[in-house]
Amino acid sequence: MELQTVSKIEKKARKSAGIDLMRLGIALIFIAVVVIYTYAKTGSVPNSLFLVIATVFGAYMAMNIGANDVANNVGPAVGSRALSLAGAIVIAAIFEAAGALIAGADVTNTIRKGIIDLGAFHGDVNVFIWAMMSALLAAALWLNLATAFKAPVSTTHSIVGGVMGAGIAAAGFGIVHWATMGKIAASWVISPVLGGIIAAGFLYAIKKTVVFKEDMASAAKKWVPIYVSIMTWAFVTYLTMKGLKHVWVNITDVLSFLPHTKKPTFGVAAVFGLIAGIIVYFVMAVKLKKEAILNTREGINRYFTVPLIFSAALLSFAHGANDVANAVGPLAAISDAVLNGGIASKSAIPFWVMAIGALGISIGLALYGPRLIKTVGDEITKIDPIRGFCVALAAAITVIVASQLGLPVSSTHIAVGAIFGVGFLREWLHLIEQKEEEIVKEIDDAEKKLKAYELELEDLQQRTDKTKEDYKKIVELIEMIEDLEKTVKRFKKILKKEEKVKYVKRDLFNKIILAWVITVPVAAVLAAMIFFMIKGMML
Repeated sequence: MELQTVSKIEKKARKSAGIDLMRLGIALIFIAVVVIYTYAKTGSVPNSLFLVIATVFGAYMAMNIGANDVANNVGPAVGSRALSLAGAIVIAAIFEAAGALIAGADVTNTIRKGIIDLGAFHGDVNVFIWAMMSALLAAALWLNLATAFKAPVSTTHSIVGGVMGAGIAAAGFGIVHWATMGKIAASWVISPVLGGIIAAGFLYAIKKTVVFKEDMASAAKKWVPIYVSIMTWAFVTYLTMKGLKHVWVNITDVLSFLPHTKKPTFGVAAVFGLIAGIIVYFVMAVKLKKEAILNTREGINRYFTVPLIFSAALLSFAHGANDVANAVGPLAAISDAVLNGGIASKSAIPFWVMAIGALGISIGLALYGPRLIKTVGDEITKIDPIRGFCVALAAAITVIVASQLGLPVSSTHIAVGAIFGVGFLREWLHLIEQKEEEIVKEIDDAEKKLKAYELELEDLQQRTDKTKEDYKKIVELIEMIEDLEKTVKRFKKILKKEEKVKYVKRDLFNKIILAWVITVPVAAVLAAMIFFMIKGMML
């Protein structure tokens, strides 16, 4: 029997090793193709070797973004069983790539968020290239490590830490804009708290207006169209603001009646969202009026499934449009420095560089994304379509609110914070469930009986003229008191166990929070070390 068990373990290990080797092979093939293409395109340019190596780092970074960050967009849909893992990967890969290629940043600040002062390089192109290469590789290495430990972290914070560390190594602490770093540190708290509060708020509202009602079917017909239309408003507004800002000028050229601004304003985006929300409300209201809804939680859940699938696709599109710059922004800076021989605060991203980022994210998601998707969607807390709907809605609304208030936020922290918020709300609601109320009542009744028996026993024991019946009664009371004491003890143990039910896994919660806090400093230290290694080899 033991030999059979060992044999099964060995077979499983060989299969796992084979899959891992296949994944690594596909990743290496992608990097090899990137190297060949880059060398063929820029091989005749002086210092093209720097660009080839940087492109490898950029491809590696893009794959790590796909493996880690994209999980936040599709994890709730997978955890709620609205999408299968394979379906989520296909949808996310398509929409991430589409977002990057269609609405990706054609011009981006290569030094993310104004982290460092370019003047501190004093025009030394080589040092600048080394710093950007170090930042890119450090961020990618940290993301790879975080993914291995199943910790969803911010890719933006990773590249920010890399740029900061490499900049300090190259020109000292004075190169860093510390006020900007303070805002980034603030987002560690702001992002998850906002996301958690909004997600928990919507979940509680849905429970109070629909789930906790005796006639859930009638309540659903009234309220589900409202909630879905709110989500529609939020996502159309979010997508307009974040996903279309890089192609807004082209859109306004075609649709001349729109305001000719560099990017869509909140007012325009909100109007688009409102129009879409009203349309969806009436469509849903008519649809639900005609349908017979099951008066169960499962019956209600099915009406949140389709919106959740759409949210996964739209979040992926917006993520691809915005976060692809984390992989190709520094690469574009290096490309500009190599090809033009100067240091620019902004540089156009060639299409081939953007394509590397888009394909890298999709490949990284397909190869290594399932690990984090399962963590985000199923391991932090249990997600059903209603909870997943609240998480996705919170992600969109939090970004909109934060943008208007000028608050720095991380999409990763928002999404995971929203999942935490849903889980902690479940814990709070668990404390008032009927089961615990019944246990408390049983304890109270048992303690009252116990006190009455103890008083009766004390009274009998104090009598001087005890009869034979009194002694029998004393023995009976002692036995009943012992039984009741055991009963009370058992019920209290059950209650204690019930109170310890945690719908958010604490070890995973602590690990993720720790990973968030150390992302910037770890990426910075890694970047500084890599910079000194490159500098030592080149000088």
